Amino acid sequence: MLLSTVLASIGVFLLVGGALLLVDPGAPKHEAIKTGGLAGGAIIALYALWLNDRRRKVEEARQELESQRIDHDRSRVADERFARAVELLGHETAQVRVGAMHALAGLAKSRTEYTQTVLDILCAYLRQPYKRSPDDEDASEIELEVRLTSQRLVEDLLPRLEEKDAARYDLNLTKAHLEYMDLSYRQVGDLIMRVARLNESNAFHHMVVHGDMYLTDAEVSGRLYMHHNDFRRKAWFSRVKARGLAVFTETKFGGETKFSDSEWTDVKADGCAFAAKADLPEAWRN
Repeated sequence: MLLSTVLASIGVFLLVGGALLLVDPGAPKHEAIKTGGLAGGAIIALYALWLNDRRRKVEEARQELESQRIDHDRSRVADERFARAVELLGHETAQVRVGAMHALAGLAKSRTEYTQTVLDILCAYLRQPYKRSPDDEDASEIELEVRLTSQRLVEDLLPRLEEKDAARYDLNLTKAHLEYMDLSYRQVGDLIMRVARLNESNAFHHMVVHGDMYLTDAEVSGRLYMHHNDFRRKAWFSRVKARGLAVFTETKFGGETKFSDSEWTDVKADGCAFAAKADLPEAWRN
């Protein structure tokens, strides 16, 4: 290619210089040589530009391949970390299970494509059967600490209330045993707590629930804080049995609500707004 360019440049030099002398035989020869030289040089310059552009494209392609290789290696390492952490969640030692949960949460923070999957796994752990054993209080307390860790990590992975255009992650806490759960000032997609058991005190206030919220067939034995919430779609509380204080002050219900066959001992619901007509239980009307 270089030889062809040099020959083409010489040819243009001779052609242009010769043409000038033919057109104007009286013109100075050095001017014809100068003009022919500029024309030939232009050919060389064009070749240099083409060569530089080709080198740039080759370098960009090489960098793209290198970037793909690095991403592939990172994905492979992340997949291995994920699989190992999930495996360790079944370990008999509580410290190992806690470490596995933190490993999963760290992976979700560094690679957001894992976040929903990690949340699903943490929620699945909370859905495992749990009951305090009076015969082994130490084991019960140790398992409770593991579960509290899972709850805190779920909270940490959810976007905060003030974040704009935040990702909407769903939480499936069906049949979960929750104690001191705190999702206040967070955003979620769907919040499913069917047949859940809420003990002691649980905070779900100052939240935006973009999807549906189901707290149905649930037992609430302690305090439940759901005030200053924004339920954008369904909010169903059918067959709930709430034995403690339930606070819903200034909560907005933007979709269909249901309270059929629910039982409430003490409710504070001042300033609630319902977009659709709701058949409120007596405790809500007092």
